[in-house]
Amino acid sequence: MRTLLLTGPGGAGRTTLAAATALTAAREGTRTLLLSADRADTLGAALGTPTGPRPVQVAPGLTALRPDPDPGFRAGLLTLQEHAGPALDLLGAGRLDDEELTPLPGAEDLALLGALRAAPESYDTVVVDLPAAPRALALLALPAQLRRYLRRLLPPERRAARALRPVLGRLAGVPVPAGSLYEAADRWDTALAAAQAVIEDRGTSVRLVADPGPAGADAVARTATGLALHGLTLDALLANRVAPEPQGPDPAPWLTALRAQQHKTLGEWTHTYRTHEIPHLGPDPRGADDLAALGAPGPGPAPDPVHWPVTDALATESLLHWTIPLPGAVREDLDLVRRGDELVITAGPFRRIAALPSALRRCTVTGAALRDGTLRIRFAPDPDLWPRTR
Repeated sequence: MRTLLLTGPGGAGRTTLAAATALTAAREGTRTLLLSADRADTLGAALGTPTGPRPVQVAPGLTALRPDPDPGFRAGLLTLQEHAGPALDLLGAGRLDDEELTPLPGAEDLALLGALRAAPESYDTVVVDLPAAPRALALLALPAQLRRYLRRLLPPERRAARALRPVLGRLAGVPVPAGSLYEAADRWDTALAAAQAVIEDRGTSVRLVADPGPAGADAVARTATGLALHGLTLDALLANRVAPEPQGPDPAPWLTALRAQQHKTLGEWTHTYRTHEIPHLGPDPRGADDLAALGAPGPGPAPDPVHWPVTDALATESLLHWTIPLPGAVREDLDLVRRGDELVITAGPFRRIAALPSALRRCTVTGAALRDGTLRIRFAPDPDLWPRTR
């Protein structure tokens, strides 16, 4: 299955282009699902057909879905409250009723992840209208982060604690989490792993939507760095609302200035990214005909995934190199911290805790260099851990 994730700076038209991309995919003959978490139903306005929590066929071969976070949020919180009942009673905490629960900020994002994970295999293409970046990057990194937290809070050794639960309860004199809590954690881990697998699948890639101009260029550079840091593949850049070439002997000065500014940015983008120009049609696109006129590209083949290779330079430098592509990164905004078998990498506003490849876990970090958008970290074998040769 091909999965396209669309994001970009706020107000750049990503919802409209998500709808246009999905429509192109459907007209190319692929069974397409279009997902969005926008409660205001901007997606329905672009499609010319209201969307909601039930799948709606909006065009031949195209189904739209806007998942509702309310039922899942209430059910999940009430289930958690039930599992944590003994601890809540011990603290004297009052129980929450179903009627008083309203979704917290971020519930829409979690519902969107759930819909992405549960997308039926009957679809060939799934197009996802993500929130604006960098919120979208935080959402895409969420499954891996939550799984890491679960492993830290309830590690695999929890089975031993579950077996000793009655004894520990009598010795400590306080309630010990019930076995149902561990079972719930296993279910959460399974669901998060499924969402993470879709995000990291070879058929999944990200498309950025931005207006060509100084602000759009800055946003694209920052977002491209964040995508690379999280190992997400940038498929294409959709330059939206490109103004037409000025016509006539005396064109409007504002149009000439706008076109010159856009032309400069488009030249830089075309040199760096696979860029598609989307024309400015004047009024906001509404309905299938307007969306088709935008000329949004279809899914196309999946690009090569992002790789962080480890290269062996032991023979010449007594080092191993870990190469991490970070386009747009600035040296002053980079920070590296080694924590056991993990490396905390910070690039501007983005941070990732990456597990070290097995060979590098027996090494120490000796330095790093950023050159031409590529971070190369040097590791020297730890003599106390590295196998000795006779």
